[in-house]
Amino acid sequence: MALLTHYKVITVTHHQLNVNEIGHFFLRGESKDEKSLNLKHIQERYDINDCMYLETCNRVTFIMYANDFDCNNQLSQFFKSVNPQLEEQTLANIRNFVSVYEGEAAIKHVFELTSSMDSLVVGEREIFRQFREAYEWSRKAGHVSDNLRLLEKATVRTAKKIYHNTKIGEKPLSVVSLAVSALMKTDVPLNSKVLLVGAGETNALVAKFLKKYQFSDIKIYNRSLHNAAELSKEIGAEAYHIHDLTKVKGKFDIMFVCTSASKALIDVSIYKQMLEGDTSEKVIIDLAVPRNVSAEVVSDFNVKYIEIEDLKKLSEDNLEFRKSEMEKARPMIQEEVLAFNQLFNERQIEKALSHIPTEISAVKQKAIQSVFNKRIDDLDDDAKSLVLEMMDYMEKKCVAVPIKLAKQL
Repeated sequence: MALLTHYKVITVTHHQLNVNEIGHFFLRGESKDEKSLNLKHIQERYDINDCMYLETCNRVTFIMYANDFDCNNQLSQFFKSVNPQLEEQTLANIRNFVSVYEGEAAIKHVFELTSSMDSLVVGEREIFRQFREAYEWSRKAGHVSDNLRLLEKATVRTAKKIYHNTKIGEKPLSVVSLAVSALMKTDVPLNSKVLLVGAGETNALVAKFLKKYQFSDIKIYNRSLHNAAELSKEIGAEAYHIHDLTKVKGKFDIMFVCTSASKALIDVSIYKQMLEGDTSEKVIIDLAVPRNVSAEVVSDFNVKYIEIEDLKKLSEDNLEFRKSEMEKARPMIQEEVLAFNQLFNERQIEKALSHIPTEISAVKQKAIQSVFNKRIDDLDDDAKSLVLEMMDYMEKKCVAVPIKLAKQL
């Protein structure tokens, strides 16, 4: 008998482990086909009817429908099958790393997962896309059928409802995103001359934002010309050695600074050389820790200065805002769990009674072709047509009545 309690979720997330350790619990396989084959073997071994596999940088999740799989008592064996290289000590302490949900708790977890309420970054919609892609992969590979199809449909509806009716995805959290937003609020023209000092991950992301907003005059300065050149190719900018900053001769309006320097990289002396007498206001966005621009530059020159500490505080405030929106989402999640419970039960009734239309149709055909065939043949065409029409009508009603009654019960 199909039951809601057969829905199960086994997951390892950033809540239990550092993100660089979660990969130990990923399904083994160099390719998607290898992973699919391994997942098929696991399903067969543990008698798991349906299994959807979700793998991201901060979680691994198995969403299952299984009649007989006792995931609580078979947890260590299950992950030994997932990754045979897992250490025995890890397997012995598996409950410290893994969360298990069953029945309504499993449904609720999946709804919260795709609504980004359980994400490393609350409100980050990327998990919704990852969930849908994971389901589609699992479906095409033949790992899921009707029970998880039903859950996926309800999950997508729930996530869209949360994103539409709350502000959980609003107010950016990324420091780089906040930095570029702060820049755009200054109403700088898109033909402004922009300097990127540093070519690391942070400024690489800054560069992508600048290209998105269609800034066209960008120059990159970095200690490693190779790294600067690599980034310059991506965005179509010019690359220079960091020592050439003193040669810009005031030809800049905006400067993003983020290097690994352990002290102020741009002091009064260097900044004076950069300006070469230019007195116009410059926007300086310092994303380095510790700060790369000296306090004297900020105080002594015509500068609009945006520093990382202010952006980090804003990011924390925005995160608290998103978390407050989670409280609005929780009642919606509970409503959708109850709705899914009803939907699931109705679906089981439909499947249990799915044979009725075929059997009633067979009874009708026997009545027409065997039991009453001679008497029907004696009727004139109008009467015969009426009888057959009545039989079709009764067939439809006889199918609908028990299904309707079962749903009401």
